[in-house]
Amino acid sequence: MSENNQEGYKLREKRFLDAFAMKEPDRVPILEPGTNTFAYSYAGYTMAEVLYDLEKAKDAIRRYHKDFDIDSGHSFGAVQEGQGPLNELAQNKSYFWAGMPEGIIGENSVQQFNEFPLLEDDEFDMMNTDMTGAMLTKILPRQNGLMAPFAHFSIDSLSYPVLAIDGLAMAFAQPEFKAMVEGLTKYGEMKLDYFRQAGEFGAEIEAMGYPIMTPSIAIVAFDVYSDFIRGTIGAGLDLYDHPETVKAYMDRQVKTAIGAIQAMAVPNRMLFIPMHKGMDRFMSDEHYAEFYFPYLLQIVNAAIEVNMVPYVYTEGHYTTRLKFLKQLPVGKCVVHFEDVDMALAKKEMEGIACIAGNFPARILANSSKKQVVEEVKKLLDICAPGGGYIFDLDGGIYNYNPENVAAMFDAVKEFGKY
Repeated sequence: MSENNQEGYKLREKRFLDAFAMKEPDRVPILEPGTNTFAYSYAGYTMAEVLYDLEKAKDAIRRYHKDFDIDSGHSFGAVQEGQGPLNELAQNKSYFWAGMPEGIIGENSVQQFNEFPLLEDDEFDMMNTDMTGAMLTKILPRQNGLMAPFAHFSIDSLSYPVLAIDGLAMAFAQPEFKAMVEGLTKYGEMKLDYFRQAGEFGAEIEAMGYPIMTPSIAIVAFDVYSDFIRGTIGAGLDLYDHPETVKAYMDRQVKTAIGAIQAMAVPNRMLFIPMHKGMDRFMSDEHYAEFYFPYLLQIVNAAIEVNMVPYVYTEGHYTTRLKFLKQLPVGKCVVHFEDVDMALAKKEMEGIACIAGNFPARILANSSKKQVVEEVKKLLDICAPGGGYIFDLDGGIYNYNPENVAAMFDAVKEFGKY
């Protein structure tokens, strides 16, 4: 890292550290939006190209940092850059992605999640009696076509220890299992190379002077359950019909999440916690207090214990949940808002947590530069006084007008000074 880049790195990092501590930095820090496809359209690439050519993604990210010079670094991974071949090999059924064979989304679309229950109603009890069997014979084959041979594998064939190896070996001697193992081996090699490149490229971006402030992610237990196990409708019904089974699953899942947090800890960086299903009106306050917030709090506390800063990323309308967020550990978190009265959020979270977000990304598409600047100023007037605010959008940054994006960032740099 050159001396100039090192100085820039320290200055940008300090802005965030001061904001975390609810102090006034020299200027409101600008956080890289969590989902960024703008960098690729700006560089002239389609998302389909980027998903199948990681070098194009890297080129675009370098240009993005050079031209827009915001405070946090952007690597790759959030929008599946370079993972088209991996998704194809796994025959991933949980996503639709740009450039996929016979795809149904546009070549410039961010990936779309395809939610469906991976455990059906009549298989529900497997979560209590045989989660390993459920994962091998139900969940993985339904999510990934590569794992299809396991859909017909009988765990009962392993019932007798002395003969278990026979049942397993004879299954793996079948052509479909041999093909699966070859595919898994190739997938694993490709994934390891992907992680290697991600680490190297992240180091390159930081060497340019841009600290990567959100290097890792954790998902709240109910969101895992709802997104990947039972689907939104099934999960909602289960809160009424099978509350203890839901809790038992989430108790196990949060332990796994905490182990991952401990393993991937990066001190003084944010742990990104996207909250998919906790918004107002999705569940009652009583259910939120019982099934959602306690598990969020466990992730938050685990992050704090390893000196990370929980980035509690609320999605959707969150006004009725402010009373819960006020129970977060004081002075330890950043709370992002998508859709809430920021004057109210500033007041309610004052002295408790740094706040972030709420800039309406949609106006970057077709509004005038004057309107963009006015919106930035309005948000800063509410959130910046006294410190404890990080500029971020209400969601991701997509294929927007580059002049408006530049105007937005420039306005924060000009009017966000203390």
